[in-house]
Amino acid sequence: MKGKQWVLVKHFEGEPKDEDLQLQEFDLPDELNDGEVLLEAVYLSVDPYMRPYSKTKNPPLTMFGEQIAKVIKTKNGEFPLGTVVLTMSGWRSHFISKGQDLRPVSFDLGNTPLSYCLGTLGMPGATAYFGLGLLQPKKGDKLILNGAAGAVGSIVGQLAKIHGVEVIAFVGSDDKLNWCKNELGFDHVFNYKNVNFSETIKKIAPDGCELFFDNVGGDWYHSVINKHLKRYGKATICGSIENYNDKTEKLYPATNYKILSLELKIQGIIVNTFIKEWPKAFTEMNQYIQDGKLKVKETVYDGFDNMRSAFYGLFIGENIGKAIVKA
Repeated sequence: MKGKQWVLVKHFEGEPKDEDLQLQEFDLPDELNDGEVLLEAVYLSVDPYMRPYSKTKNPPLTMFGEQIAKVIKTKNGEFPLGTVVLTMSGWRSHFISKGQDLRPVSFDLGNTPLSYCLGTLGMPGATAYFGLGLLQPKKGDKLILNGAAGAVGSIVGQLAKIHGVEVIAFVGSDDKLNWCKNELGFDHVFNYKNVNFSETIKKIAPDGCELFFDNVGGDWYHSVINKHLKRYGKATICGSIENYNDKTEKLYPATNYKILSLELKIQGIIVNTFIKEWPKAFTEMNQYIQDGKLKVKETVYDGFDNMRSAFYGLFIGENIGKAIVKA
């Protein structure tokens, strides 16, 4: 039996290219050793963080990431045939494990789709939940949110609305605008390609905003910090997708004086810091889903061979909500 894997053969320089990622076959043994299980991918995740994190190890290496997998052969009593697990096994169609790296779903899904465990009820959803929590949102606050139609941003905006926050959202297409405005109910939604985002924020909130959730970085971060937060304003820094493909470091206007003078609180989030609290957050958010308070959208790519295309799509704004590959 053979499996497939996507291998990073050389580091990305600028935009990811076909020659950087190659699909390769590998042999799987006919028999398992005691304690081992053979798993087959069901759903796989592609996420923007994979782009900068790929620099931390030397190629060639199997591209890393999370998947939902099913046990199709077992010699481990803890994982019977058909068991479904979450695992950071990377971009592999099949793999063998001794069980230490396999995580059963830690909360009651009810009738929620299994794939949500890679999105709203997985790492991106936890990032939204705890990243918004760092802002300590209060009713009547104004939140500036970029990447608002993405896997993280769409959940941040909806959770903020549940807290009574006024959401000023920016997206990259008119389809995304319509979804965020008409289905998710964000207060102000703009296609950033059609407006000057800084001037737009100034018109809506001339006296500034209390909160900023940044998924984009670059010009967004520096403009909002320098121009659009009130005294004691708070910002959560989640991502910097505007800069992930930069070949050289860009220089921006200094922000230190503005942070100091307005006594701003700016904090990055690495979501694994909160991992012990994930089950509680997922239980709460799943109840919101069941109650219709939290809406979820996925962009599903069909077939393991389309992993690379799904990954590319993240950097051109192809996905609405969470990008998922159905193996």
